[in-house]
Amino acid sequence: MAKKGSGGSSGSKARSAVTGRYVTKSYAKAHPRTTVVETPKRRSGKK
Repeated sequence: MAKKGSGGSSGSKARSAVTGRYVTKSYAKAHPRTTVVETPKRRSGKK
């Protein structure tokens, strides 16, 4: 299965709430009600 490029270097990914598939940032901008932008948590060295 081929990966779709998210088009951004920030590490966040946009995912469709309907299909569950990853979509492009431009799609997420055009359909904000049906897309979720996932941002990875930053790890801190502290416990």
